[in-house]
Amino acid sequence: MTPFGMRMRFLRRQKGLTLQDQAACLDVSAAYISALEHGKRGRPSAIFVDQICVWLDLIWDEAEFLKYLAQMSHPNPSIRTAALPAEATFLANLMSQNIDRLSARQCQDLFERLQHFLKQETGMDFERSP
Repeated sequence: MTPFGMRMRFLRRQKGLTLQDQAACLDVSAAYISALEHGKRGRPSAIFVDQICVWLDLIWDEAEFLKYLAQMSHPNPSIRTAALPAEATFLANLMSQNIDRLSARQCQDLFERLQHFLKQETGMDFERSP
C-alpha cells in the first residue's frame, strides 16, 4: 500500500464512506481506486488528488498533506546518481536491492534518521492529521 493510499483509505473510512462511494462520485472504477491505494497504478494526477480532497471535504493542512503523500507515492521511484559521489550511488543501490528485507518499523527508523539529516519534518503517521 502507498502512503497516499493508506491516508486516503483512513480518511474515507473515518467519514463512513466506501471505496465504491468514492469511485462513483469521482467517475472512476473501484478497481482504479484500489490500484492507486496499492501502488499498482502510478501516482495520481494533481487534478485527481484535488477532486479527492474536495470529495473528502479536506481543507488546508489536511489537503496539502494528502497532496504531498500523493507526490511521495510513486510505486517505482528512480534515483539518478550520475553526478553524485560514489557513496550516493552505493546507497541508492543498497536500498534498491534490500528494501524488501526491512520491516515497517525499520523503514520508519531510517526515514526518521534521513529526515534528521535533511532537517525536514514530515509525518509518516497516515492515520493522524499532519
